Amino acid sequence: MMSAGWKMMSAAHVSREGVRRIVAEWRTRARRTKGQSGRRVKARVSVATEAETRRAKRRRVRARERVSGDGLGAVGISPIPNSQTILCHFKQFAFASLLLVSLPWKPGHLQHHPCPKRLVVMLRKFFPLFLILASDPPPLFDGTTRLYTSYICPYAQRVWIARNYKGLQEKIKLVPIDLQNRPDWYKEKVYPPNKVPSLEHNNEIRGESLDLLKYIDSYFEGPALYPDDPTKREFAEELLSYTNTFNLAVITSLKGGSENEISTAFDYLESALFKFTDGPFFLGQFSLVDIAYAPFIERFYPLLLDVKKYDITTGRPMLTSWIEEMNEIEAYKQTKRDLQELIAVLKKRFSIN
Repeated sequence: MMSAGWKMMSAAHVSREGVRRIVAEWRTRARRTKGQSGRRVKARVSVATEAETRRAKRRRVRARERVSGDGLGAVGISPIPNSQTILCHFKQFAFASLLLVSLPWKPGHLQHHPCPKRLVVMLRKFFPLFLILASDPPPLFDGTTRLYTSYICPYAQRVWIARNYKGLQEKIKLVPIDLQNRPDWYKEKVYPPNKVPSLEHNNEIRGESLDLLKYIDSYFEGPALYPDDPTKREFAEELLSYTNTFNLAVITSLKGGSENEISTAFDYLESALFKFTDGPFFLGQFSLVDIAYAPFIERFYPLLLDVKKYDITTGRPMLTSWIEEMNEIEAYKQTKRDLQELIAVLKKRFSIN
């Protein structure tokens, strides 16, 4: 179990250029402190166990590094005079992962972090760096099961959630693709439709997010995501078939359509949540139906608030409860993104001012 400071709130998609700008800003602020004699680098480390935290405190007592302009000091130790936490308090694991490979670390810069190796491994495990046009392909069809995904795609997020919920992090390797700069080999050698998600398993490539949800649930171990109850299975298929209609209704309204379309779409979900009373989810218990809708509601909720001042939870207590319960699902939380980033990406995609 990770400590509270390491709870994964969202996954950021940050360009390398953006990282460089932030690093440059930190360097500038660090240089301003150069020459201030006796100033100790303070730290607020919020990782690992209590014992590791105590060891980190002892290290900090011994650490009298002065801030210089050629680096940021130890990971998790802030060179900023007011001791703002830099890396260890980032909730964006992908952002932090990019930082680790972008900053000019010196050999001794990790020595004061209580668990530098575990930090790097943890970041790489949850958020591998995405592949771009110049990236080499992985060794295809070598027996490794790979999920080709994107951190910004809601369809890919569906399968990512299912993988996490079934505990398949070690069995299904994430291979994130940069959709704005995707490598040519992905279309040529992996998945001709050139979309994500796709799954490489048993020397075959499969696509389409809803199909992959069922495939992973059927062919991999872990908690079942599809119910045995015939009534629930029938209702699940009805809800899954409605997903495209739901998405289209909301997008059409965002582009200038009537709010009635939004109301109709979310009222349908509110009514669906009343169907079964043995839990707060669409089929009572958590299922692939919840996974199918979660990435889109995650995006539409803040976007509608920002663009149309429309709160999807107003007058919909079941949907409100569903959102609260979804936010407690660890497999889902590991895939969530920053709200402001979501809004910016969607506004650009849908040409919304």
